[in-house]
Parts: sequence; structure tokens; C-alpha cells
Amino acid sequence: MKEQTKVRGIFEKFPGSGIWWIRFTDAEGQYRREKIGSYSAAEKLLTLRRADALNGKKLKGLRQRAITFTELADDAIEYIKDKYSRPADDVARMELLKEHLAGAADAVTPKRVKRVLDSLAAEKRWSASTRNHHHNLISVAFRVGIENEKVEQNPASAVRRAKEDNNRVRFLTPAEEKKLREAIRSKPEWIDHEPELDLAMHSGLRRGSMYEYLVWENVDLQARTATIPRTKNGEMVVVPLNDDAMRAMRIFRARGDSGQVVRNVRGEPLKWPKIWFAPAVRAAGIKNFRWHDLRHTYASRLRQTGTPLGNIAELLGHRGLAMTRRYAHLSISNLHEAVSRIASSTPVAPEQIAETPQVAYVQ
Repeated sequence: MKEQTKVRGIFEKFPGSGIWWIRFTDAEGQYRREKIGSYSAAEKLLTLRRADALNGKKLKGLRQRAITFTELADDAIEYIKDKYSRPADDVARMELLKEHLAGAADAVTPKRVKRVLDSLAAEKRWSASTRNHHHNLISVAFRVGIENEKVEQNPASAVRRAKEDNNRVRFLTPAEEKKLREAIRSKPEWIDHEPELDLAMHSGLRRGSMYEYLVWENVDLQARTATIPRTKNGEMVVVPLNDDAMRAMRIFRARGDSGQVVRNVRGEPLKWPKIWFAPAVRAAGIKNFRWHDLRHTYASRLRQTGTPLGNIAELLGHRGLAMTRRYAHLSISNLHEAVSRIASSTPVAPEQIAETPQVAYVQ
């Protein structure tokens, strides 16, 4: 038996049991172990497995290493960092999903995906769009896993996505804006953030673009423009700065003149408006209003002053007019003016004069 133990790749998992195992590397470079039985049978099978590996023959039916959702998510994070123009938000979302879908990847069923998404949506008050975004990330994790031959199916594809209202346009009315500013100015810890409100409302920049990707190297104060080299759509957008936006920019300039534009009074770069915006909105008594609605406010006010949809689409960085048409109804007064221009020069049919029916009175 001593000679038997000299063969590399054959071992007893429990010494003295008489049950022998083999270990080897298959044709794909994967480390494998198999339980055999007698030593002679183990020796013969090990020779066969090594020959199959040399000939490139793939093994079927063997138990493979357990794949966890965490491993799939980590692979997806690397994919996102490599392929996405703005990966930070999606990486953070994937980290959240790792916490709630921990365990074996094959234990993640469509039912579990739906349960986790429903639970998180209720707990964090997600919109349908945010829920679908996390849904898509689960799908990305399994899709990348399929490409890497770690899993065979994508359970997220069997779960129905939440219905989104893409036509939702919630903008700040002048009265609400006044209340919000009063709320911000009522707290010493909020008042220094008012320039962030001004810049968002007068530039239409998305939160990520404004806080993370707006840098002084891409701002021309003389030309009154700010450039975002790559937006969510993967394209560059140049934003003209009006007087209100310029006032905000000058305040930020005093806090730092290089790198990220949006900083606090201590000169520290800011990444989120979370610590002050939502509390200020609640303090102002404003309902159903999110940070992204400041972008809607920017677009809505442009439309209400007669700005063509094409110009609004360009300012927002939309690729086409499909997303911009949600603001079309906000300038109906301008459309009335437009159609009135042809009223006097267009022949119309003579207006019929209704005859007054004769009423007979019988005495």
C-alpha cells in the first residue's frame, strides 16, 4: 500500500477508509475531484481522465464547484466598470443586490428575484423605473455568468418588469419653489446647499453629471458654458449657463477652482444631495417631488416660454424627440397663437344662422 500512495492525484479523503479519490485538472483547466472506491479503480480512472484532458475532451456529469450569486455579481461589476460610461451608481446597486441574493446562484429562482425586488421596492419606496433598473442588473449578472459558462439560465428573464410611466412630468411651481427655498434657508446646515438647487434647476443636468462629472476643466465662464464629455446616453452635452446658473458657479468657484465643481463651504467635493434635499422637501410640505424633477422643472419652464422641443432635446442631451415630447402640452398657449395666424387668411364656410322656432300660444 505504501507504493500506492506514491501516485500523485490519488488519495484517501478519510485515511484508513479504503475509499480512494482522484484529483486532476480537466481540459478547461478546472480543478476536479472524484470519489472512486478501490485503489486500482482510482488508478485506472486517473489515467483515463488525464488522457481526456490532454486530448481536449470535455467532461460531463461531474459535480462542479458551487457558483454563488456574489461571484456572478463581482464578474458583472467588472463588466460594468469596463463597458458603462458611468458605472458608480450601478456598482452601488449591485452591491445592494449581493446582500439580498447571497448564496448559491442556482438557488436564485424567478420567485426569489420577484420577492427580493418587491421587498426592496416597498422598503426603499422605489419608483417603477428604479425597480426595473435593479431588475436589469440581476439580469446582467446572470447574462455575464452564462457567457462565462458559470450558469446556464437567467431567472430574472422570467420575472415581469414593473410598468413605468415615462410620461410623468412633475415640476416645481413658483409657489413650491418659494416654499423650498424658505425651508433651505431655515436650517444652517442646509443653507449652503442652495447653489446646488440653483445649478440643477437652471442647467437641467442629471444628478451624476452635476455632482461627479462636472469639472472646472470643462467649464468656460467667459463663454458661459459647461460641458459634460459623456452623459448617460454616452454622448457629450454642452450646457449654456444663464444668470442664475452663473451665480451658482461663482459661489462654487470660491470653494475650489480645479476638479469637481460642486463643493461644500469647506471645499470638499460633494457626491449626493441626499443629506439635505429630501428633508428640505419634506419640511416645505412638497409632495411627490424627487431630485430628478428639478430636471423636469428646467425643461418644463423652457417649454412654457415657447422653446422648441428640438432645442429642449439638445439641451437635455436626448438622442431624439421621443423623451422630450412629454413636455409638448405645456406650451398649448403658443400653439393657440400659432394656429391663430392662419385664421384670418383662410376662407371658411359661412356661419349658419339658426332660425328661432315659432311658438304658438293658444288662449
